[in-house]
Amino acid sequence: MKDQHTKITGYRDLTQSEIDAMNSIKALETDTAKLWQQVREVEGVDQRALALAKTELQTAFMWFVRAVARPASPFDVDQRES
Repeated sequence: MKDQHTKITGYRDLTQSEIDAMNSIKALETDTAKLWQQVREVEGVDQRALALAKTELQTAFMWFVRAVARPASPFDVDQRES
């Protein structure tokens, strides 16, 4: 569906530089996932540490994207307005 973000509360149109940044983040995320897969194949690698690395990387990329997208948050509403 075209322009889905306009139908979801809290999302906005991005500038071209924001779109470029998001695409760069997503490309780096893909490269990082490939590296993670490569390390996973190393014999004797600590699987617990690798699982933690995966979780932390996913979290980091989520925050990286959120830093650019800056979605609206109901938690940011001034409490005096209530």
